Amino acid sequence: MKNLKNLLDFYIESSLHVALAVYALIQITYYKLDLPSDESVVLFGFFGTIVGYNFIKYDELARVKKIKLNKMFKAIIGLSFFSFIIAFYYFLELKALTKFVCFITLGITILYTLPLFPKKSNMRNWSGIKIYLVAIAWVAVTVVLPVLNSNYIVDVFILLKSIQRFLLVFILMLVFEIIDLKLDDKSLQTIPQKIGINSTKMLIFVLLFFFTILDFLNENVKSKHLYITILVTIIICLFTVFANSKRNKYYTSFWVESVPLIWLLLLNFI
Repeated sequence: MKNLKNLLDFYIESSLHVALAVYALIQITYYKLDLPSDESVVLFGFFGTIVGYNFIKYDELARVKKIKLNKMFKAIIGLSFFSFIIAFYYFLELKALTKFVCFITLGITILYTLPLFPKKSNMRNWSGIKIYLVAIAWVAVTVVLPVLNSNYIVDVFILLKSIQRFLLVFILMLVFEIIDLKLDDKSLQTIPQKIGINSTKMLIFVLLFFFTILDFLNENVKSKHLYITILVTIIICLFTVFANSKRNKYYTSFWVESVPLIWLLLLNFI
């Protein structure tokens, strides 16, 4: 059991799970647009997420706090280096405009992680901004990159998909913030810190309504897609209802973050 727990911890802490979530959302974009999956975009998104998230999570620990390198940390560094090489290879395969969006996303990641000026905080620690930055970055990687690299026409439908994806990530981040309420520094001014857990849950339910309605605005939407979107909404509602600051880390870092994977599986097997 201990070995299994260690393996699960590595899977989560090394950002493999969140990378699979990104992979799932990219595939969902291709699926809903009836486009063939592009290996370059999918694998760049997967391995780039591992690099980006590990940079965000462990930069300060390695650069400022100088933590000791235990076996897991060394393994994460090795995985990140390997992922960087593969991500860079597939980055070179992307089209010019897609690469430009990648640079913008990279810029957000750097600003999110590193302080703009010496002895100043990074954007991650700016009051209330974290959740919006994360949602924008996920939209860029999971919607904009697949669309641009496929030469798909950017129209109102793509705009609606981008808004829907933003809402999904924003909602899931709100669940994270509920769980982390006791751990987050008060200076972060997260939404649960500002309005409380119950009001945050009500906000999630309202946003989920709009998340679902956006699928109905597409005249050509398949009935199957509508039913699955409603089912995904119900799943998120359940995660929200049972969310509280006493839940352990696996509630969000594994189960809530599995929502994109569940969505993709439902699309493929129902």
